[in-house]
Amino acid sequence: MRTYHTQMEAAKKGIITKEIAAVAKKESMEPEKLRELVACGQVAIPANINHTSLSPEGIGTGLKTKINVNLGISGDCKNYDVEMQKVDMALRFGAEAIMDLSNYGKTNTFRQELIAKSPAMIGTVPMYDAIGYLEKDLLEISAKDFLKVVEAHAKEGVDFMTIHAGINRRAVEGFRREGRVMNIVSRGGSLLFAWMEMTGNENPFYEYYDEVLEILREYDVTISLGDALRPGCLDDSTDAGQIGELIELGSLTKRAWEKDVQVMVEGPGHMAMNEIAANMALQKRLCHNAPFYVLGPLVTDIAPGYDHITSAIGGAIAAASGADFLCYVTPAEHLRLPDISDVKEGIIASKIAAHAADIAKGVPHARDLDNQMAHARQKMDWDEMFRVAIDGEKAKAYFESTPPADRHTCSMCGKMCAVRTTNLILEGKKVEFCSEK
Repeated sequence: MRTYHTQMEAAKKGIITKEIAAVAKKESMEPEKLRELVACGQVAIPANINHTSLSPEGIGTGLKTKINVNLGISGDCKNYDVEMQKVDMALRFGAEAIMDLSNYGKTNTFRQELIAKSPAMIGTVPMYDAIGYLEKDLLEISAKDFLKVVEAHAKEGVDFMTIHAGINRRAVEGFRREGRVMNIVSRGGSLLFAWMEMTGNENPFYEYYDEVLEILREYDVTISLGDALRPGCLDDSTDAGQIGELIELGSLTKRAWEKDVQVMVEGPGHMAMNEIAANMALQKRLCHNAPFYVLGPLVTDIAPGYDHITSAIGGAIAAASGADFLCYVTPAEHLRLPDISDVKEGIIASKIAAHAADIAKGVPHARDLDNQMAHARQKMDWDEMFRVAIDGEKAKAYFESTPPADRHTCSMCGKMCAVRTTNLILEGKKVEFCSEK
């Protein structure tokens, strides 16, 4: 019989849940240490009580950097089969989280199938689904209507939800006063801003925040506090709007913890490389070391078609500087809904960024695979190299596309391979080229 509502409540009571035990094993951490981190909010384990297929993961202090994959149907792309193929791709490459951002029609059929099959944690943005779920236009939706969508997603088994509760009237005043090039680029944030302006009301997720928390607590849904005022271009980064909202998110974090609701805080956005580390430190300070979930940051605005690379650069710096959770970005960012190829490119880029950051942070065992790769390369063991690689199939296809005359080398250097030459000399053999048949 479960004697607690949430992982945080259990941890505060000194209980090591099966989810805490599972995460501790994955992370090579003592369960008691992890319990303490969950109890104080520095680690979140998103695990809805109705997500029975979940393989739990921890996000936060001292743990491996996790990645999230966004997918879902839109009005222009309604193929559920293709979206489920993207799910399979995400699971195959080890994404720890999948966010269903569907915003067209009745999305619950796809979401329920996703939750039933996915061992990865599932996230949503209820604001996206409100119009389709309620079958009302934005102006017709009441404050309490929004809470109905939150409850529906929670019942279905969603592990974490992005709730844009920080864009209240104070934050909007700061945004208007400061002025921006790109204004509001958060989809959920822009919809809430529009609703607030058209109705004259306060943000319903802020006004009824305690009721939102009660819903989330009942199903142990982690709240991911959305950054509605994240910068959408370099020129808007670290401005009054972004920082003003972050201050509000810090207050909302403490209120959630008081209700035993687990919290993640979302962050930028677009940001020059020299600002990233300071932003990570500022977030951790203002939000009391809650886990930080970043989109990018994209470090330049001029690379459409290559934004998986601009995001991976920023994500690696962000995670090495304290971010805990990276949202992938695909080459299709800013251009169209990503196809399956785009999804793969985005996942791999994000996995590289997360892994590089874990090495920099000294996460236990982060370097193990790199050491295995180094030994395989020294021995010219191609099969082992392909096994260890993040995308071994692509590595093998590249190698075999221009096969070398001698399998102990690749076609770049051939018999002049530096590793081959050094190995021969250290084995007491001659290095010969012209006389070899």
